[in-house]
Formats: sequence, C-alpha cells, structure tokens
Amino acid sequence: MSAAATAVWGRAEQQDFRARVRGALLGGAIGDALGAGVAALTLEEIRTAHGPDGVADLVPAHGRRGAVTAATQLTLFTVDGLIRAQVRRDTGAWHPPTDVHRAYLRWAATQRDWGPDERRKDNGWLAREEWLYTRRDPSNACIVGLGDETMGTLEAPKNPTARDAGALARSAPFGLLVGWEPQLVCQLAVECAAQTHGHPTAYLSAGAFAVIVHGLARGETLDGSVQRALALLAARPGHQPVTDALKHALGAVRQGIPGPARIASLGAGDNAEDALAIAVYCALVGEDIRHGLRLAVNHDGPSETTGVITGALLGVLHGETALPPAWLCELEGRPTILELADDFAMEMTQGPALHGPTLNAPGWLARYPRT
Repeated sequence: MSAAATAVWGRAEQQDFRARVRGALLGGAIGDALGAGVAALTLEEIRTAHGPDGVADLVPAHGRRGAVTAATQLTLFTVDGLIRAQVRRDTGAWHPPTDVHRAYLRWAATQRDWGPDERRKDNGWLAREEWLYTRRDPSNACIVGLGDETMGTLEAPKNPTARDAGALARSAPFGLLVGWEPQLVCQLAVECAAQTHGHPTAYLSAGAFAVIVHGLARGETLDGSVQRALALLAARPGHQPVTDALKHALGAVRQGIPGPARIASLGAGDNAEDALAIAVYCALVGEDIRHGLRLAVNHDGPSETTGVITGALLGVLHGETALPPAWLCELEGRPTILELADDFAMEMTQGPALHGPTLNAPGWLARYPRT
C-alpha cells in the first residue's frame, strides 16, 4: 500500500480509478439486487414466474425492488476496513487483516443490534448507516465466524469445512488496491476470507477473485487477469478445484451460444469455486453489463452470489457509466455506496493530504477513527 500512498496521480488517472471503484461497488450491488429476488428459485421456477427468458429486471426482494443482501453489506465493510488500515498505518500499527476483521465485527453488530450504538467510538460513519441494520440472508459461516472477537487465520481458520461463496462475494475491494503487487492482494484476500471460511477452495477462490479485479482495475483484460490468478494459485496447496473451475470457465467460452445450459456445466454455484467460474464466464461472454448480469442470475444456484461477483467484474472492467441507469436508480443504499467508493478512491490517491505524521484532517479521522 505504500506505493499507492506515495505515487503521483494525474487527474485523468484519478478519474479513471474512481470510475472503476464506483463501477466495482455499484456493479456488484446491482448484480446482488438483480439476483436477490430469485435467489431461492430453480431455473424452472424462475421461468415459470418471469417468462421463458427468465428474470430480466429487478424484482421485489426483502420488501422492495433493488434490495441488496449481506454480500453487499460485507463488501462495504471490507472497504471500510481497508481505509482504516491505511489511516492507522501512521500510528505504526500495520496489519490490514486485523483492521478488516474489526470492520467485519462492526458488520456483525448490524446483524444483532436494532440500530447504531452511539456509545461505540470506533464506529466511524459507515456503521451509523441505519439501513444496514437488517439481516439479509448472510451465510451461516459469516455469522458463526464473526460470532466472537477471535480472528481466524490461515493457521487456525474459522469454519474449516465452509466452502460456500460467502467470503468470495465480499472480496472485490481487495483487488482495488492497485498500488499493491498481485501476490500481496491475493494473500490479503485469502487471510481475510479465512476469518469466516476455512476451506482452501473458499479462501483461494476469494484470493483469485481479488487478483482478477486487481488486473481489471489496472486496465488489463479479463482473460489476462484470469491467467495471472491461475499462475498465482499454482503455488498454493489445495488450489486444484479452483484452478480447474477457472479453466473450465475459460473453455466454456468457446463451446457455443451462452445460456443456462452452459452455466449449468460449470456447477450449481453453491461452492465458492463454482460461483467464481460462473461469474468469470458470464463476464467474458456478456455482450454488455445488462446481458452479463442476466446470464449470471438465471440458473439453479444462488443467483445473488453469482450476480454480485459478475457485477463487480463488469463494473470494474467498464466503469460506473456503463451500469444500467434503470437498475442503478432503484438500488438500495446507492448514496452510501457512492460515498464510500469516493472515500476509498480519495484515500488511495490523496491519502497524504488527509493524514500523516504532521497533518491530520479532523473530519477524515472522525469518519475513519484510528481506535
């Protein structure tokens, strides 16, 4: 992260980076919302309810159109934790997994409390957003893994048999650390995934996803970013299921017209590596963001999960202006997501102007406390 903090960013570079950060977070949230209304349905049930082409627009979930799930909630707290890590570095306390874990504990409080606890001085601004205080189908591994203050590590991971996509779906923000080298991005995502999901395929899928997002945020191609992820996975024990899933996704691109049958060949999406493969495939073959997301949610598996991963990939690839306006305008929490995205981009490009050994902006430290 030191490279990101000291690099000289031109205006065009800052604008491009902010557009990609906004695209990743808003795109993921749109995919989440699109899939949330059909997450519990099989493809046959989706077609019965929405016609032979499946769901093509936002449908009500959790009492409204455009509602997001725990995947988006946790993604936002991932961003919050990464900003806190950078801010806290000035104090000499430099351990990003710990700062991300503290952010996840703040999310866990939103799942059990009625609303923000004003007595907590470390909340910052995000944990005071009242709309986040609602349970939106989090995976059991996330609830259990963050049920106490003990942080899971690779040596002693939480839920060592959990291999669902709960950690994968929140891991796009790690890839937005464009000043980091890809192997460090992968390592951080893996370590933070192990805080709730201890199965190797779960945390390695999160690491691979972060590396792919990282390549796209740097302006690289999707195929090239996947190849880099495969290269980094090769040295890690237990990588084979994730490697095979990604290779299967790349191969499926050349096997005919995209559709539910092709997606079904990649797996149900219940396991992290299958969800990642489906998302990569849909992002590769999607004619645009709308088409890619429709492919991603019309299948038998967890549509909100594959939607959020696909949306993040397409959003960071194309930037915020490529997102469908009709879906964006109904998105739950859009002001919060935009505010957090812009804060992240500002911290990564202009951090030294906000805090440092001799300069501290009080408003910034109130938003992202060092405590």
